[in-house]
Amino acid sequence: MYFETFSQMKKQLGQLDKWLEAAAGYAKAKSFDPNVYLSSRLAPDQFPFVKQVQIACDAAKLGASRLTGKAAPSNPDTEQTLEELRARVQSTIAYLDTFTGKDFEGAASRVITNPRWEGKVMSGADNFQEHIIPNFYFHLTHAYALLRHNGVNLGKMDYLGTLSLRAP
Repeated sequence: MYFETFSQMKKQLGQLDKWLEAAAGYAKAKSFDPNVYLSSRLAPDQFPFVKQVQIACDAAKLGASRLTGKAAPSNPDTEQTLEELRARVQSTIAYLDTFTGKDFEGAASRVITNPRWEGKVMSGADNFQEHIIPNFYFHLTHAYALLRHNGVNLGKMDYLGTLSLRAP
């Protein structure tokens, strides 16, 4: 279950990369700087677009790292362009490509810590269900909504990506 879910996150990050490409194309067609997207928000107290992308990447990367005990690459959150965000997304996908199903053996019972939890811990299973999955999709969906809100022509299939359809 863990490996399969991270494979789906990897697919969704690939879709995010396509959304960033579409955003750049839309900005070019409308003759504005595509980097204005980075500061856009749906509400004043919401993280800006750049942070939504960074956190979606971190949720997948750090989630896989904590569940497997493998070290995750560090990203300093300094992206200032859509191209830099695309590079971050692509590096996260490349990191997730390094995992196998075997890496997640014992993940459910692993004790997970997080500096923000002030000395508390969670089991790997609880962390996966209650934090990793919802956090990833929360920020991914906000990134999608921000681009839609700002005119980028994206639809449901752009969110879902290619489906594994086949004849019965």
